[in-house]
Amino acid sequence: MENPIQFVHWLRSVAPYIHAFRGKTFVVAFPGELVMSGALSVLAHDLSLLHALGIKVVIVHGSRPQVEEQLALRNVQPRYHNGLRITDVAALECAKEAAGELRLDIEAAFSQGLPNTPMAHAEIRIISGNFVVAKPIGVIDGIDLQWTGTARKVAYESIHPILNAGALVLLSPLGFSPTGEVFNLTMEDVAVSAASALHADKLIFITETPMMRDAGGTEIRELSNHQAEAVLMSGCLPADAAFYLQHAIKACNNGVPRTHIVPFAMDGSALLELFTHDGVGTMVSYENVESLREATIDDVGGILQLIEPLEADGTLVKRGRELIEREISYFSVIEHDGVIFGCAALYPFPTEKMAEMACLIVNPEVQGQGDGERLLKHMENRARAAGIGKLFVLTTRTSHWFLRRGFIPATVDDLPKDRQRMYNWQRKSQVFIKQL
Repeated sequence: MENPIQFVHWLRSVAPYIHAFRGKTFVVAFPGELVMSGALSVLAHDLSLLHALGIKVVIVHGSRPQVEEQLALRNVQPRYHNGLRITDVAALECAKEAAGELRLDIEAAFSQGLPNTPMAHAEIRIISGNFVVAKPIGVIDGIDLQWTGTARKVAYESIHPILNAGALVLLSPLGFSPTGEVFNLTMEDVAVSAASALHADKLIFITETPMMRDAGGTEIRELSNHQAEAVLMSGCLPADAAFYLQHAIKACNNGVPRTHIVPFAMDGSALLELFTHDGVGTMVSYENVESLREATIDDVGGILQLIEPLEADGTLVKRGRELIEREISYFSVIEHDGVIFGCAALYPFPTEKMAEMACLIVNPEVQGQGDGERLLKHMENRARAAGIGKLFVLTTRTSHWFLRRGFIPATVDDLPKDRQRMYNWQRKSQVFIKQL
């Protein structure tokens, strides 16, 4: 191992995500292009890891290029209307053949178990069946789409017991009607319908499209569903990317908290998206995934994780869990997708109308993104709301940061009397005060 310390640090950093995701349901959808690119085996490795971490996984595959291949073998020209396939008899037969072949390829990929591979000891079982009830789309703009359909219902009451028993569920882009007919569906439609019906915690599209960019060329990392609608209306996205974003918005509007659109060109993109702060794709959420709020007792563990490394190197005075629990009402936190990445505490001294801001921390992995500044502004607003006129800090290592933000040097004599008595002369912390 080239760098064991780095590995241990990384493994510890993903622990909050592992705790947050265990027992959750993820719907993972990918197009037929992923299989044609040879990336199916790698994706199976990554999804088996999610399964091993206690995540319930539903897989939805696409088949458009495979259907195109089957049509070409029959010398049949594919026909589309508004991006949807017109599924005549020949196209429906091709869709059936493509779905059957892909199902076998996917089952084979998850049946690997060679030693010294990510699939060793996995023993994953995949269940598929007639879980999707469909109906015909019908006639649009005078064009009969024939056996092209849309999902009407997903049999969540049958899927949940399978997931709870430890198996994966595989859904193909085909649906069945109560009259016994088979309809050709889009992968995106099936994925959104499944995620909505199962009340999935995440819908993840592993796509052939690159990272989304706005009209100015800036990467689009996170969007609320309302922001996503604005991007869609701007017309700056290529057609394929817009199609994915349209379905991501629909999923969020149907109650799915998070939808991710992740390019499969990057190795391990699904894992990087789920287990790193910034991810490698675009996340659409029903509401803003990052919140800056006052802390609760449930945040003690996350605060301790931030504080402990700085206590160990002497930057902060050591605090125990019991002290944090008693003082939790003084703390505010920045939470991103359920994980705490920053905190600060505000200790008031009402007699002098002063307050101490302490324990201002941002996770080193996400520093430089303005979270420290946001925490400072938040604490200043909390202080003003409490009638505080001056904010002071005691620091041994970050004096320049505070100087650049309007704090001026002061002395211990400038502190409130009670705080002067608690001053640690051994640490010799510098004092800075800011007039609010």
